[in-house]
Amino acid sequence: MAIDLTEFTLKNGLQVLLKEIHTTPIVSQWIWYRVGSRNEKPGIQGISHWVEHLQFKGTPKYPIDELDHAISRVGGVWNAMTHLDWTTYYETLPSQELDLALDLEADRMQNSIYDKDEINAERTVIISELEGNENEPLFHLNSAIQQAAFRSHPYNHDVIGTLEDLQAITRDQLYDYYRLHYRPGNALLAIAGDFDTAEVRTKIDSIFSSIPDQPDQEPLIPPEPPQTEEQQLEIKGPGDALYIQISYHAPRANDPDFFTLAVIDSLLSGPSPLVMFGGGSISNRTSRLYQALVEKDRVVSISGGIQSTLDPFLHSFVLTLEPGGDVKAALQAFDEQIENIQQHKVTVQEIERAAKQAEAMFDYGSENITNQAFWMGYSNIFADYQWYEEYTRRLQSVSAEQILAFSQSQFAPQNRIIGFFIPTPEAA
Repeated sequence: MAIDLTEFTLKNGLQVLLKEIHTTPIVSQWIWYRVGSRNEKPGIQGISHWVEHLQFKGTPKYPIDELDHAISRVGGVWNAMTHLDWTTYYETLPSQELDLALDLEADRMQNSIYDKDEINAERTVIISELEGNENEPLFHLNSAIQQAAFRSHPYNHDVIGTLEDLQAITRDQLYDYYRLHYRPGNALLAIAGDFDTAEVRTKIDSIFSSIPDQPDQEPLIPPEPPQTEEQQLEIKGPGDALYIQISYHAPRANDPDFFTLAVIDSLLSGPSPLVMFGGGSISNRTSRLYQALVEKDRVVSISGGIQSTLDPFLHSFVLTLEPGGDVKAALQAFDEQIENIQQHKVTVQEIERAAKQAEAMFDYGSENITNQAFWMGYSNIFADYQWYEEYTRRLQSVSAEQILAFSQSQFAPQNRIIGFFIPTPEAA
């Protein structure tokens, strides 16, 4: 554990992490709940994201109009996100206004109203968001691949949910879900910035300790059985490009192989930004797939990506072609690069460059106080803060032998799903 990080747990189970950073007079507070689409089942798919929206609809102490005004009038910003494994809320504001952020989050942890009119209004908003997503070919393709990749595990559906469930979820289901998951023992509070640790610790104890916890009622989530054969699927629809998505089952973030995968990902398609916002970008022009596919005009563009997840998820590549492009030639060129990695046709210099690019991307996502507070909580969702502190060191330690051994199993044909989005003639 880093010596500049203070960690403690209240009697009601709330985990707290504090990190003093005195470079500028601001603080960033994040409260994380260990609930996301991973916790959903058929019938309530999309409920985690919907509850996140409703947490901005007011409490008796902070009515709906007062919530946003309370933050904006002190010059602060705030927002929230829902993902596979978590839901998080943050406020970044002047350091002397931390009391407001603490009080607001303690209040809506237990006192959100869930007014029926607001619920119905938000139902319309979220369904519109879903319909907007459904106009995007890559949303359709990725959704179909997730569903094919996970037959047992709830990673098989999108965070936003399904139209059928969003139309049917009731006020009682939303409120009960909120009461079940928004409790101290299922939460983590992370604060970074210009404050005194002893003083803030006393405030947190005073504000949060009286919130009661309840027993964990979360059912066990079954692991996904290994895939035994390659899967392929095809989707047709309006669009102006042909897409190929190739997704491999990938290790969870707290698996030692994840760091090897991060270097391979950088080597093949350029480094993935693990931070959800506010990071930088690095060109993927030096990556193997860019040089083999884009520079040789087999595809228009190539991108890749890994995610830090609690359970094993997916490592995906997206190839963009012109309508009517040569799918067979693109896939053959892609597979040739995979085989080169598996056959140790990679230099030490390439590995070092890929690791350095992944490190640079990681550093871009750790620059400011808001991102520092983000990582304090985020890394604790799937591992701990040491994972974050040791990330670049573990990238640097990845060897050619590790890349060879891991790639031979990781990129086995039976470990992947290939999806094709074919634009329909009507789109042209």
